Amino acid sequence: MMTRFAGLTAAVVMALGATTASAQELQFFRIATGGTAGTYFPIGGLLANAISNPPGSRACEDGGACGAPGLVATAVASNGSVANVNGINGGTIESGFSQSDVAYWAYTGTGVWEGQPPVEDLRAIANLYPESIHLVARANAGIESVADLAGKKVSLDEPGSGTLVDARLILGAWGLSESDITPEYLKPNQAADLMRDGHMDAFFFVGGFPAGAIAELATSIPIKLVPLSGAEADAVIGEYGFFASNTVPAGTYNGVDEDVVTLAVGAQWITSAKQPDDLVYEITRALWNDNSRQLLDAGHAKGREILLENALDGVGIPLHPGAARFYSEAGLEVPAAQ
Repeated sequence: MMTRFAGLTAAVVMALGATTASAQELQFFRIATGGTAGTYFPIGGLLANAISNPPGSRACEDGGACGAPGLVATAVASNGSVANVNGINGGTIESGFSQSDVAYWAYTGTGVWEGQPPVEDLRAIANLYPESIHLVARANAGIESVADLAGKKVSLDEPGSGTLVDARLILGAWGLSESDITPEYLKPNQAADLMRDGHMDAFFFVGGFPAGAIAELATSIPIKLVPLSGAEADAVIGEYGFFASNTVPAGTYNGVDEDVVTLAVGAQWITSAKQPDDLVYEITRALWNDNSRQLLDAGHAKGREILLENALDGVGIPLHPGAARFYSEAGLEVPAAQ
């Protein structure tokens, strides 16, 4: 996995662990995100900045870092939701982003996790923002609905991504399978490059809009966002409670001049029950302080949608006790089981 440092200038970290520096205990905390062309990665960089407060930093009230005391956080590129859950479960990463559906299936051992041991230590820090399912097609490919993907060359994203999970569900809801298309398994920037060259008809991407790879593609060739609506979409929502109807506004991407109705899942920040309660409490508190609010509002369009009042929406796995403690103190209604 390729590691990307976001926002902090740091020497190469040779080992992760705690050492003593000044009066604070230095701790490292990684946030596994997704591909660099998606939305997870820049959001991860913003959160890493927000929660970091290295030993020796100027005090928050003096204009310095306002994160968790002694913490150095970094955003890490990854294959996405499934890979992040596996990394947390295997202890190779401290936290990561996941689609709400993937997190729930992993925790319960159902859905795409059927037949695998449930990831019982999976815990939530926060629900972040809605992730829209983008089905992007060449404008001249004759693709007006999911059904029109039959016989087309379509990228479903990489193995280990939440996008691949959802793309398969969407195909199935419209009566298709991977055998009905010519499937590719590429990240959106790679799929966009092929589409630009005329070698890809459509690709799926699940993430907050505007997505960089799609925005860049739309400036070079005409694209179409294919709607995910109607009886088939209603059936998906009815069967899987983590999906909701969602609208990509007109003008989000060049040449897409009308609102496009699609489906969405929640982007959630998850971790392991093995992470210390006090650490996750400080991280959660740092996420929702006024300094972080400014970073999120200025840093990315989706950052403005990361709101405390939505922090528990659609969370289908237990909260980490440290996060639950913060939300209780903040006056949010935390489920009794927490």
